[in-house]
Amino acid sequence: MDLAFTPEEQKFREDIRAWVQENLPKEISQKVHNSLRLTRDDMQRWAKILGRKGWLGYGWAKEFGGPGWSAVQKHLFEEETALAGAPRIVPFGPVMVAPVIMAFGSPEQQKRFLPGIASGEVWWSQGYSEPGSGSDLASLKTRAERKGDKYIVNGQKTWTTLAQHGDWIFCLVRTSTEGKPQTGISFLLIDMKSPGVTVRPIIMLDGEHEVNEVFFDNVEVPAENLIGEENKGWTYAKHLLSHERTNIADVNRAKRELERLKRIAKAERMYEDVRFRDEVAKLEVDIVALEMLVLRVLSAERSGKNPLDIAGLLKIKGSEIQQRYTELMMLAAGPFALPFIHEAMEAGWQGEYVGGAHVAPLASSYFNMRKTTIYGGSNEVQRNIVAQVVLG
Repeated sequence: MDLAFTPEEQKFREDIRAWVQENLPKEISQKVHNSLRLTRDDMQRWAKILGRKGWLGYGWAKEFGGPGWSAVQKHLFEEETALAGAPRIVPFGPVMVAPVIMAFGSPEQQKRFLPGIASGEVWWSQGYSEPGSGSDLASLKTRAERKGDKYIVNGQKTWTTLAQHGDWIFCLVRTSTEGKPQTGISFLLIDMKSPGVTVRPIIMLDGEHEVNEVFFDNVEVPAENLIGEENKGWTYAKHLLSHERTNIADVNRAKRELERLKRIAKAERMYEDVRFRDEVAKLEVDIVALEMLVLRVLSAERSGKNPLDIAGLLKIKGSEIQQRYTELMMLAAGPFALPFIHEAMEAGWQGEYVGGAHVAPLASSYFNMRKTTIYGGSNEVQRNIVAQVVLG
């Protein structure tokens, strides 16, 4: 197993770094480095910049309009953009639904939906979780009834991230109640401008509007928007979730935030506390270990071997690391670690500078990261999957 990058891969990294430095707007990277609020325009502005370069679908094959990069090149792209302070690519379109459309959609669906995703013009949302159907997703109740050339959809989705911006939403819907719960689920693409779709905000502790409830009241969806076969949606959902769980690990953002943690700790003189420095060191060791795990997978792919099916393990470790670095930032900043005050943020107040870094949103980041061990399949469930698949 060779975890070293080749000269060609190092040259690729340098090219990516130079391009990002030239094209990433400084005002956006400043927000990212200091965890300040990113607007829809900020996120979509960067998405469109990548789209014009052909890199928003950076994991796509050339036949679908992507760059056709290797797994190692994709990793290097993710690392360089994260360290430069680029916003995370909103994954629902290019990272999640696009691979499903490529793998299971018809040629007509691919031609219709992929260009808008690749360009960053069309914003997608994910309709999976429901009240009472989160980790037990197979118990979902949103119903789609086939009537002629359309489906009539009724039900509710919840915790739908950034659905207030969504143009389209991909949904798991129940099309049959016979047999096992998983066998009656279908994968449907729904235009969020359709009559009967209602998005209701869920305002979080920090006053932010990140997640939503989405209601479907007799929403008419053309049958041509069904991906693959009816009642086979669970298979497609598992394909998608493997992408989501690997994405949640986000080791490259962890590396960037580790450096931010050190900056804050030094500015607040917490680095003089040996116990605190020990916690930072343990966190850094775990981030390096997570990176080595990712590189092991990439090495196996590069050598033509089948990598371990460890998406769940990456999700477990990555999500726990995210919670730890936000907690340590809170401890380092002390009273400066204030949550967002919604009205003040709207008025343009961004908090105090400490050591050249905004620290006011630290408590907000801490609160927000409590979710990471739950969404994308709770870590308790993921541990069971790892025990079954990896340990046997």
